[in-house]
Amino acid sequence: MLSHLLLLVLAALSVFLSVSTGGKVLVFPVDGSHWVNMKVIIEELHSRGHDITVVRSSSSWLIKAESPLYTSLTVPMGQFDYDEVDDLATALLNIRMKGRSSSTESEIMNLVVERFAENHKNICTVVTKMFEDESLMRSLRDAKYDLVLTDPAFGGGVFLAHRLRLPLVLNVRWTVRGEAHLAIAPSPLSYVPSLGAELTDKMTFFQRLHNVMIYMGSQYYFSGMNEPHYTDLTKRYFGADVTDYFSLFQDADLWLMRNDFTFEFPRPTMPNVVYMGGFQCKPAKPLPVDLEEFVQSSGEHGVIIMSLGTLFAKLPNDVTEEIAAGFAQLPQKVIWRHQGPKPSTLGNNTLLVDWMPQNDLLGHPKTKVFVAHGGTNGVQEAIYHGVPILGLPLVFDQPDNLSRMVVRGTAKVVDIATMDRAAFLEALKEVLYEPSYRENMQQLSRIHHDQPMKPLDRAIFWIEFVMRNGGAPHLRTQSFRMSWIVYHSVDVMVTLMTALLLLLLILFLITKKCLSVLVKK
Repeated sequence: MLSHLLLLVLAALSVFLSVSTGGKVLVFPVDGSHWVNMKVIIEELHSRGHDITVVRSSSSWLIKAESPLYTSLTVPMGQFDYDEVDDLATALLNIRMKGRSSSTESEIMNLVVERFAENHKNICTVVTKMFEDESLMRSLRDAKYDLVLTDPAFGGGVFLAHRLRLPLVLNVRWTVRGEAHLAIAPSPLSYVPSLGAELTDKMTFFQRLHNVMIYMGSQYYFSGMNEPHYTDLTKRYFGADVTDYFSLFQDADLWLMRNDFTFEFPRPTMPNVVYMGGFQCKPAKPLPVDLEEFVQSSGEHGVIIMSLGTLFAKLPNDVTEEIAAGFAQLPQKVIWRHQGPKPSTLGNNTLLVDWMPQNDLLGHPKTKVFVAHGGTNGVQEAIYHGVPILGLPLVFDQPDNLSRMVVRGTAKVVDIATMDRAAFLEALKEVLYEPSYRENMQQLSRIHHDQPMKPLDRAIFWIEFVMRNGGAPHLRTQSFRMSWIVYHSVDVMVTLMTALLLLLLILFLITKKCLSVLVKK
């Protein structure tokens, strides 16, 4: 009895200490699926006694104004609202259904650049209004936050952190200039694939040529999309101290990368990069009773689950008819997250749902295959639970994500623009009945789980490390402050080559003089 009482006292004391020593975190998130990731970190920080303030848009579609996890600071921010996101997704899907070609890829990029450029402009306008609001900025300074946690897909949080002179932690896979590693780590294009190239770390000459061209094109698009807006903001508020707006991103204390090397190809990294791939994944919880009954009714055949994420849940009717017809020919049961009219070819084995507990279904022992669009969250959940993938990539990073899974033998990809029921069924049967897909994915899952610390615990440790130490300047490289010439030691090489040439010239002249003396004698 005494020992139990002692344990209770110690537990209460630990909770009290964690709350009393909790830090204050200012979060500047990105809405949509990015918020799903950020919320996982916020929940864990809150559970450890930290005080969270979230800057949210007045038109936010997922970030609630009222929450037990955080205090919200609502601003008229210009991030996408739900209708804008839905319109963009529909437009992108319509272009994608034309097939994959250089013209459609260019059309998609132009549309993305147009929409996102407007968004970056709106973000800069809102940040300017925040900076000009002396009362707001005074209250933020008086709050004495320990750090700013933000997603650098948009730049608002980065600029706010530097304006408040606070340590900066990034929850990141993408920055305003593309894949995050490109911002701070050496990224040789000879073996680091560019976004959109769908290549591996082993490339032929022509693949390397293609990789370089894709990289140059993407950088051109990214710079046109955001550089004018962020450059003006930098000049206005940071003056001569900052010559390049992107150096504010590169000067972050910590980069919490939403991936790891079970997913990525090996590549150089940096000491302030912390990998937390799969941090949002959790062991499966019991399913709702009706869903569990449906899953159990599959018997020995098992279950297939299909979800194309939040943005692309509604497909064109002709595509859903073909998918439904393919599912109907299988003995497995199917749970399909679907929006729109019910397909006329739907079989008795298929259950349509508006929402599904995806993580819990992927962790169910009867789940055989995951039909997915290839979003980062879904792919990492499939790796975590060891479920092979049939991929229907649409836009953004989805083709690249799935190409990494194909190389590892854990997924098969079907082009949704040219797919019919026969092609869909054939690909699905291959993933279902070819044992190597499941074996390879479960091996990948074992590798992911075989680490000394859970990814979320590792991320929280480093966030609290930055709080305790007022930043992590000892981990930050200063290479981004160097010019291209200095970074690559071009000036050193030119100096050495000049010295060598001078030495050779002196030796030549001495030799020539000696020979002339010898000839005269």
